[in-house]
Amino acid sequence: MISLSLSPGLWLSNSEINLSYCSPLYNSPISLKSSRSSSVSFPHFNGGLSARFTPLSCHNISMESSNTTHYEFSDGSSDLELRLLLKDMRVQSPKEVHVDVDENSLAVRIKQAGSVTTLMETKQLYDKIKPGETIWYLDEDQLVINLRKQDQELKWPDIVESWESLSIGVFQLLKGTSIYIVGDSSEINQKVAEELAVGLRYTPLDTESLLETFGEQSIESWVTAEGSDAVAEGEAAVLESLSSNVRAVVATLGGKHGAAARADKWRHLYAGFTVWLSQSEAADEDSAKEEARKQVYDGRESYSKAEVVVKFDSWDACHAKAVAQASLSALKQLILSDKKLPGKKSLYIRLGCRGDWPNINPPGWDPSTPTDTHANAL
Repeated sequence: MISLSLSPGLWLSNSEINLSYCSPLYNSPISLKSSRSSSVSFPHFNGGLSARFTPLSCHNISMESSNTTHYEFSDGSSDLELRLLLKDMRVQSPKEVHVDVDENSLAVRIKQAGSVTTLMETKQLYDKIKPGETIWYLDEDQLVINLRKQDQELKWPDIVESWESLSIGVFQLLKGTSIYIVGDSSEINQKVAEELAVGLRYTPLDTESLLETFGEQSIESWVTAEGSDAVAEGEAAVLESLSSNVRAVVATLGGKHGAAARADKWRHLYAGFTVWLSQSEAADEDSAKEEARKQVYDGRESYSKAEVVVKFDSWDACHAKAVAQASLSALKQLILSDKKLPGKKSLYIRLGCRGDWPNINPPGWDPSTPTDTHANAL
């Protein structure tokens, strides 16, 4: 499970992966162009520069982009090329250029006559690089930086992890697998699902609307008339009908009335990747991380079955896109940790969503027959 928390409302934590999110300070549309061959200075190798990098002080995810520094970016399989325009900088010597990198970060500064100009600075590259294999050189009016990817199979949509790059990249990684949003608030689930659907170009669905249309009454009226169990059963039936859908973001019912709040109603939620949106009572980021870990390993809440947890300490509708971005980042990390997961989800659906996730049993397995699922799992 990947666990995130963001402040305010947006921290990130995970027992195995520890990340922090920051939008690029300078982000322009990607322009893919071939490299020009005429360089005017000898390439510089950046071995060992990671210790010199000064981390960004970034507490909020910014959804804004700035075009102050224009760049061109291309992914050439194992190598990345970043070209920064120096047209107005009047750089006279490579000694004025300072490129600092580590696995996740990049800072580019020009130091001239006692002044320092930052061309680009981000602590959240799209994925990890090999900092010791970074090369940079001046090419006429451009600074060219070549970076070596750690995961050479991963296609980078952009140099930085942003809403735009995550929307493109995660869409490719998902391979059509749907996403289910669970949590205590139907409204929050719906708002975040809508943002995710827009970014991924998926179909937004919410079980509350589907249930109210089918039942011809509000959820509140249904609960009053037949009780929470009847509503949960109804939502479970809706989830079953949606389980074979692809490219959908499904917002589920929040609170105790929903199927996701009941451990025995998850068999069709496993058809997609599940994201738990959870409001935190923690006072700071570290406490939120610890809270998330305890909830995951305690397992008392059925929501702890989710593959991704996003923590927030307060909620406003304007946070929806930031929470959606954090969800995409966590989903990216989850799938990159096991690239077979989308295919495994597809197999789970084809075998009938029998509830044997993540240890899928062979065809013909009877869920009502007790077996050692770990021994027989595919």
